[in-house]
Amino acid sequence: MVKQASFQSGVTTVDEPLFKLNNLNSYTQITSTYSCFQSPPNDTVDSPVTESIFLQLDDLQCFEVVHRQYESKGIIFDNCIAIEPSNPAFPAHSGAIVLMSSPHSGLLEATFVNPVNSVRAFVTSSQRLVLSAYDETRQLLSKAILPSGNLANSDSILVANTLLSVSADNIHSVRFHAFNGQFTVDDLSFCYSHC
Repeated sequence: MVKQASFQSGVTTVDEPLFKLNNLNSYTQITSTYSCFQSPPNDTVDSPVTESIFLQLDDLQCFEVVHRQYESKGIIFDNCIAIEPSNPAFPAHSGAIVLMSSPHSGLLEATFVNPVNSVRAFVTSSQRLVLSAYDETRQLLSKAILPSGNLANSDSILVANTLLSVSADNIHSVRFHAFNGQFTVDDLSFCYSHC
């Protein structure tokens, strides 16, 4: 079962499943709240058009430094490398390629070409990890916390590839920080509204 971090008063922690496995490969959100990752209800009038961007990481080569490869999709990375995990403790969520912090361990940053409202990714970490969202002046807008490591085949109560998400108006950048730990990021997606 996949667990998702849920947003509560600015701090997010992993607490309850919000997705369930429906036929081996697809996840269905089982909450009733509307987000930009879902279709709006049919009775919504004058709601903004939303667009979700999902990064296909398998277009990257193993050990490729990732910086401006997805700029045309609206995101630029810093301190990031693409890897095909050989350590079974860090499985990919989908495909073969994941993102990892490099050359400095424990910190991966992404800046958006245009501000977004939501960001989510599946993370596997050797220890506590924080996903923070910032505005254009680097003021903290929101954060999601993976409270402890979630390596595959470990005694962690958290499964590998736990979904973390942050939501706020005008997110200009996000930071994944594992405090000198190792982590991987997979299936990163983000969305923004067009009025």
